[in-house]
Amino acid sequence: MDMPQVARCQVRECAYNSSGACHALAITVGDENTAKCDTFFAIPQKGGDPQAVGRVGACKVTACLYNDMLECQAASITVDMPNGEADCMTFREE
Repeated sequence: MDMPQVARCQVRECAYNSSGACHALAITVGDENTAKCDTFFAIPQKGGDPQAVGRVGACKVTACLYNDMLECQAASITVDMPNGEADCMTFREE
């Protein structure tokens, strides 16, 4: 099972974001009810591997169409901050 890429991250405040790209080796998405990026945190220091493309390591949103046994099956995801929280914009309710 391949981990999907974080194709785009629009959350500039995130420590793992550099020029719209996620550089965390793997992110965790959500809880049972929301598709927020659990890996998001805002500090001035940048983290992650600058050569790596972020991937989805786990998804806890069981109601998502792409969730299979807590693993994301989407080809890739996009993360943005439309309501003041870093959310997986690829989420689709089952």
